[in-house]
Amino acid sequence: MKTCKKILALALSAAMALSLLAGCGGNKTPSGSSPAASDPSGTGGGDANGRVYWLNFKPELDETAQALAKTYKEKTGVDVQVITAASGTYQQTLTAEMDKSAPPTLFVIGNSAGVADWGEYAMDLTGTAIANELNTDAYNLYDEDGKLVSIGYCYECYGIIVNPDLLEKAGHSVDEIKDFASLKAVVEDIHANAATLGFDAFTSCDMDDSSSWRFTGHMANLEYYYEQEGSVWTECPPTISGKYMDNFKNLYDLCINNSLTAPAGLATGGHDAAQEFMDGKAAFTVQGSWEYAKYAETVPNATMIPYYCGVSGEEKAGLNCGTENCWAINANVSEADKKATMDFMVWLVSDPDASAKMVEQLGILPYKNAVESSNGFLADAAEYTANGCYVMNWATNYQPNVDEYRRGLVAALNQYNADQSAANWESVRTAFVDGWAVQYQNVNG
Repeated sequence: MKTCKKILALALSAAMALSLLAGCGGNKTPSGSSPAASDPSGTGGGDANGRVYWLNFKPELDETAQALAKTYKEKTGVDVQVITAASGTYQQTLTAEMDKSAPPTLFVIGNSAGVADWGEYAMDLTGTAIANELNTDAYNLYDEDGKLVSIGYCYECYGIIVNPDLLEKAGHSVDEIKDFASLKAVVEDIHANAATLGFDAFTSCDMDDSSSWRFTGHMANLEYYYEQEGSVWTECPPTISGKYMDNFKNLYDLCINNSLTAPAGLATGGHDAAQEFMDGKAAFTVQGSWEYAKYAETVPNATMIPYYCGVSGEEKAGLNCGTENCWAINANVSEADKKATMDFMVWLVSDPDASAKMVEQLGILPYKNAVESSNGFLADAAEYTANGCYVMNWATNYQPNVDEYRRGLVAALNQYNADQSAANWESVRTAFVDGWAVQYQNVNG
């Protein structure tokens, strides 16, 4: 495993040295510089106080993470470097950075596939200071030997975000949306009258790297969730049936055919769906709780509703809740670096000011000393649950060889977007179902 990663890392390092690391929003420029050059000894820890190199998974957290790193260094003198990977490139970035002389000390292992790939690089967090700060173990990931590989640092939800004011202007309300049929009626009515209303139903559904994950990762979850049929996956299944592909198609078609950008124009991207929603150009968008702070600036009463898709009984559906944001500490760095990283993590989730900034961006931290969340979308999730609705777990975390699998979905969906024929939808089904089996085999043999 390590040899393969090193070979790939060498190739990636040469190819991506100038462009791989990226800042907020998927830019092609790094949000920080690699700390490797500062440690020519190759020990990964030239400072007796230790160093922290956080390879951040979430582009939307970059600005806050950089500011917190600066504050922490001012308070403690400990050097904290934050590098944020461009959207959709985290695994490539991690592979490249792990082979450097001063690799990340803090990185993300967010699902079972990540545990298989990177668990050997992770320190056992059992009984550590950061593990003792947790208020739940629901988001912890363990390897087959029981080692605590990584721990969740935020709990999130995603679904369909709605601007209630625009619905009211269109003669509708959120309360009338109870299932796919009622959602479809509202969406199609708004789209049909978009020219008169001055806004459309859905924001743009671009399929470039900065946006496609909303559909190939998040919306795809509805198929996986319902395919579990009550028996929740605990590991990646070698095959899936695609039994609920028609339900995925229901919602996907509704989004792309009733939006600001025609389906044929989605492949190249270039549309800022978040800005479209905040500017009041569309009543619906598909996103997650991590966007609440930004959306609330202009749409303070924005609310989130489930992925209604035509499944029987979906009037009792709730939101997609879970996380793939789990911190791991590099087991191969110096003891000083491990301690410095642990101390930094504890500060992030327990210091009142630091945890407040983290919560503002991430929604909620599952740690007992973190400030409470004021995230409205997470409040929506809690309300659905309190009303007896089922939570849609993040089965999408089990996607095998995730980057390659999603690339196959994007290619097939782009073909379908350009020509919504039955044959092209069958290609989507093939990428979705057969692609899963292929990528499972590629990873597991």
